[in-house]
Amino acid sequence: MRAGELAVCRGRLEEFAGEVFAPLVRRDQREKDALYLRGLLLEGRRKSMQPMAERLGVDHQQPQQFITSSTWPFDAVRARLAWRAVRVVRLQVWVVDDTGFPKDGVSSPGVARQYCGTLGKVGNCQIGVSVHAASDTASCPLSWRLFLPKSWDVPEADGRRKRCRIPDDEHHRPKWQLALDMLDELAGTGLRPAVLVADTGYGANADFRRGLEDRHLAYVLQAKGEMAAHGEEAVPHQPEYGGLGPKPLPRYRARPLSLREHVRAAGRHQGWTVTWRKGSKAAMSSHFVLLRVRLAGRRPRPAADGTIPLVWLIAQWPEDEAEPVKYWISNLPADIPARDLVRLAKARWRIEHDYRELKTALGLDHFEGRSFTGWHRHVTLVTAAHLFLTEQRSSPKAPARA
Repeated sequence: MRAGELAVCRGRLEEFAGEVFAPLVRRDQREKDALYLRGLLLEGRRKSMQPMAERLGVDHQQPQQFITSSTWPFDAVRARLAWRAVRVVRLQVWVVDDTGFPKDGVSSPGVARQYCGTLGKVGNCQIGVSVHAASDTASCPLSWRLFLPKSWDVPEADGRRKRCRIPDDEHHRPKWQLALDMLDELAGTGLRPAVLVADTGYGANADFRRGLEDRHLAYVLQAKGEMAAHGEEAVPHQPEYGGLGPKPLPRYRARPLSLREHVRAAGRHQGWTVTWRKGSKAAMSSHFVLLRVRLAGRRPRPAADGTIPLVWLIAQWPEDEAEPVKYWISNLPADIPARDLVRLAKARWRIEHDYRELKTALGLDHFEGRSFTGWHRHVTLVTAAHLFLTEQRSSPKAPARA
């Protein structure tokens, strides 16, 4: 936003800051949070400490000390933001995703050579895992975690950990586990998703799916065509029991097929064309095949009678393609309309819009500090800036431009 635009909505910004920073007991901390928020919103190519301080007319040591060394609790602010976001977004889903932060050098917390979606290849980067509330018209992050690769847990990394002030209880945890941690944290504040969606990095992970099921969460997750499943009509048989030792569990005789094989066997003619969103130029539609299957693979969780629960298999099979191009699985009820299933499967598109605005307009990936906690404070305040802009766009009386 230009300085003039920010001045026009100064009153709304002060009201917003007063509400989301209310958990901070100290007045000076609330004032510095509001100052940093204004720095993120002001137009400028870089949103790192020194350029923001110059635009705000303050010493750059002031925001740097506040973000890196101060003790204000970003988790309390983040909880306020999450509650406000779900009211503004009027969500239909929550989305789990992650994004890369390319970096030079090895000093930033969590940096390592790893696959970076931002670069589209393996590169030197940090990875942030996030949970977002999303609808067809708006979306906003609810929580963040910085991923620590295994290389940050070895004894050789002790020096880097100390310099980055990484807490002793913070260690490598898979991205899917960080996502479950965030869902638990949000549930502790009273927030739960109606439906959760995620890409194949999460959907193809049996432990992540089991974690969602243990939490009684509905999901629509992108899957890989190679994943194994039994057909809807498959039933287990009871192996013979000789009376010695524990009774064996029922088993499926036939080998499971891949999701791709199930859809091919059903045939493209079993599906229909579904429109899931009205685009600005044309409706978004494609041909889909929907089946009921029983996921197999590693450690399936059968019921007492040995049957594996049924889930939806959603396959996108365009007319000009020889085979399906995308797959999703869902534990939503059997009577859900096909259009709703497809619409939920496609809901992840909003997150790319979030990441683009968070990075290009609000400096999500501009943080140059070396502090683990500082990174989380920075992304929390970027989230606050994004939510404020989302609120302004949602109000016809208060337009704002990022």
